[in-house]
Amino acid sequence: MILTCLLTGVLLIQGATPAPTTPPTPAIPAGEAEPARPAAAGDSAQNSPSVSEMTPESHEATRRALRYLAGLQNEDGSFGQGRFARHVAITSLCGLAFMADGNLPGRGPYGEKVRKALDFVLRNATETGLLVAENGHGPMYGHGFATLFLGEIYGMGSEDPRVRDALVRAVELIVNSQNEEGGWRYNPVPYDADVSVTICQVMALRSARNAGIKVPKETIDRAVTYVRNCQNGDGGFRYMSTNGASAWPRTAAGVATLFYAGVYSDNSIDRGLDYLQAQAAPTGVGPASEAHYFYGHYYAIQSMYLAGGDWWSSWWPRIRDELIATQNEQGGWTDYQAGPAYGAAMGLIVLQMPKRYLPIFQK
Repeated sequence: MILTCLLTGVLLIQGATPAPTTPPTPAIPAGEAEPARPAAAGDSAQNSPSVSEMTPESHEATRRALRYLAGLQNEDGSFGQGRFARHVAITSLCGLAFMADGNLPGRGPYGEKVRKALDFVLRNATETGLLVAENGHGPMYGHGFATLFLGEIYGMGSEDPRVRDALVRAVELIVNSQNEEGGWRYNPVPYDADVSVTICQVMALRSARNAGIKVPKETIDRAVTYVRNCQNGDGGFRYMSTNGASAWPRTAAGVATLFYAGVYSDNSIDRGLDYLQAQAAPTGVGPASEAHYFYGHYYAIQSMYLAGGDWWSSWWPRIRDELIATQNEQGGWTDYQAGPAYGAAMGLIVLQMPKRYLPIFQK
């Protein structure tokens, strides 16, 4: 159900007070293995690269996946097909996948793909600030990812005035639709909330703040309170603040969002990381092992990257090699619910973490 909602209006994220970003670091070259180095508390993998992070095999897998994803773009610049056709969330994720390789609108081998995706998102920016296309069911989910996409575009130097205008209005809509608990739900109205939509909005707000757009501190602080209220005693996160079972995909998102919110050393993070290690460490099986595989690992790799040290050095090679081993002949990854563009985009974002291009992944 999570992944069906994933692109019809549901996901997961949280926050607290964001910290400033730093310029992205160039891609890490392939090389020989290097012993893992533990990092100091609160030290992410951002400034602790090793030559073993990207291998010749991962470079080749990335090259094939980028080429495959490029061939899936629709004429109008969107990505997705069937029930997920013309979807701003999938289109934005695909744009981010190309940007994770250093491509920007008009720059890089896939710069034209990013430009067309951007144009599609901007054409679907409404007067209210909502970013939604005609197939946008549960629009706040797609809105969150589209706002993240615009924030990363703007933060990486876009001078297109349309981007800033749409981003500012998108942020205002998020701020104004936060409910009294501190969370968000499927529609842009301040009624109920769930952790999946909430984390999506907070990640979007962090990206916008990194890019210089004003985000009220109290909005993030209230979201952090809500997300903390969604953590169970076992360290995992449930769907809503009321009673519910933990699940590793939203736990990964919860941990990552606390980091993005500027919470770098915290018992909630420690317990969440322990839960992830026990429940979701890569086993080599790949997408066939979990219904919400890409959804979960998109956040899990961010959590481990931001945790740094042994968390990153032990988790990263396993998910990297798992993605390489499960890549299909066409160059993508099989996702049975949201389609090939989504699977390829998420696989690429995970596989390209060590390139360190996207500002959102920086502390």
